[in-house]
Amino acid sequence: MTIRGQDIVSVLKQQIEQFGKVVTIVDVGIVIEVSDGIARIHGLAGAKYNELLQFPNEVMGIALNLEEDNVAAVILGDYSGIKEGDEVRSTGQIAAVPVGEALIGRVVNALGYPLDGKGAIKTDNTRPLERVAPSVTLRKPVNTPVQTGIKAIDSMIPLGRGQRELIIGDRSTGKTAIALDTIINQRSGDLICVYVAIGQKTSKVARVVAALESYGAMEHTIVVTADASDSVALQYLAPYAGCAMGEEFMEQGRDALVIYDDLSKHAWAYRQLSLLLHRPPGREAYPGDVFYLHSRLLERAAKYDSEHGGGSLTALPIIETQAGDVAAYIPTNVISITDGQIYVETDLFNAGIRPALNVGLSVSRVGSAAQTKAMKQVAGRLRLELAQYRELAAFAQFGTTELDKSTRAQLERGQRLTEILKQSQYVPMSLEKQVMILYAAINGYLDDVVTDKVTAFETDFHRFMEANHPGIGERIAGEKEITTDIEEALKAAITEFKQGFLG
Repeated sequence: MTIRGQDIVSVLKQQIEQFGKVVTIVDVGIVIEVSDGIARIHGLAGAKYNELLQFPNEVMGIALNLEEDNVAAVILGDYSGIKEGDEVRSTGQIAAVPVGEALIGRVVNALGYPLDGKGAIKTDNTRPLERVAPSVTLRKPVNTPVQTGIKAIDSMIPLGRGQRELIIGDRSTGKTAIALDTIINQRSGDLICVYVAIGQKTSKVARVVAALESYGAMEHTIVVTADASDSVALQYLAPYAGCAMGEEFMEQGRDALVIYDDLSKHAWAYRQLSLLLHRPPGREAYPGDVFYLHSRLLERAAKYDSEHGGGSLTALPIIETQAGDVAAYIPTNVISITDGQIYVETDLFNAGIRPALNVGLSVSRVGSAAQTKAMKQVAGRLRLELAQYRELAAFAQFGTTELDKSTRAQLERGQRLTEILKQSQYVPMSLEKQVMILYAAINGYLDDVVTDKVTAFETDFHRFMEANHPGIGERIAGEKEITTDIEEALKAAITEFKQGFLG
């Protein structure tokens, strides 16, 4: 056997060219079935749950079912070009979204890609969509308020930083309006807001963004949207993406608020996804882990103790009921996970009471721990007065007996308190203004004002206080307490205003 010099030279050249190259091993599979945005893949033995998979034509997918002989993945994009026999590669990366300051003021989809036409998002930080909720040992009790600017909520159903408070009611009863007013009220504060729109019409999301921009709220807000026209995969991932973005601020020691609008549509999307993945259906065709779907999301809302930065993530999930049925499957699930609920009622909404809060069924399990002392001083009596009014109103509607003077007086005051708690959308009220008008109402200063004039009384009263006694509001805002001298000054100011108003 003769060895030619040319062969030796070619082998040497080849070895020199390949010197220093790193050999990489990629887990590869073959598509065996694709339909309705779901691909079944043979192979990918090393795939992990929630791992990103690379399909042909730069299409990505996420592995959701890891079965014995195949992997079922949901395709995040146009699946019309994917067919049987296509090669799929694992990326080794768990699904993640970009996070950080660069997202504030932007509208993004569930994968963090911008939708607002303002260019690329310049951030290198990413966080996985899913993560284990903070341990109980890392948390501290909720004790700092989230001021919504809505009198009825701040006084009787207080929200705290790190709380999970459900907003529940039928469609078109003002659930999103409460959430948007809460975002708008944070304009001059330190709370970063994330609004997650799940399965909404594109036109509705556009109106929400336009409203936030017009009131200057986009400067502290991130909007994550998975519209009704998007795939169920994106609708399923959207709330986890919004939560991850909020967690980034929480772990920096800052405070964030996430609004999920709404989790009913999220559950519908997950049910559709699960049925396409051939998971066994349970009650109302939902899969057996639908409770875990929301509990692992909402448990991530927390308030860290000072040793771990002291940041917080507050969650305001929204649930849409059908014909007021709060005992349905998904509503009862989310009620049991959250720290209370704000129940808005169709009958109250139609009666002109806005926000249409049912004060009897609404509750905050954090209670007055998340209220300032000034609000506690007026809110305790307010709740008692309204409870007595509801009881007497239910009795008096039968009209079988003549009412005595004290009963009539309580009914009259209850009507005025109900009028005072009415509030238009997009006009959240500062703490000191709420405290001053509620103080006037519960101490009988409105008892001789005609019910129809209560709204005008409130508007003129706030103007009068700003113009003639601005120091009282400033002291309430600063000291967060109605001290004896503040109370005396407030009484004198109310008396002075009433003389002019009634005269």
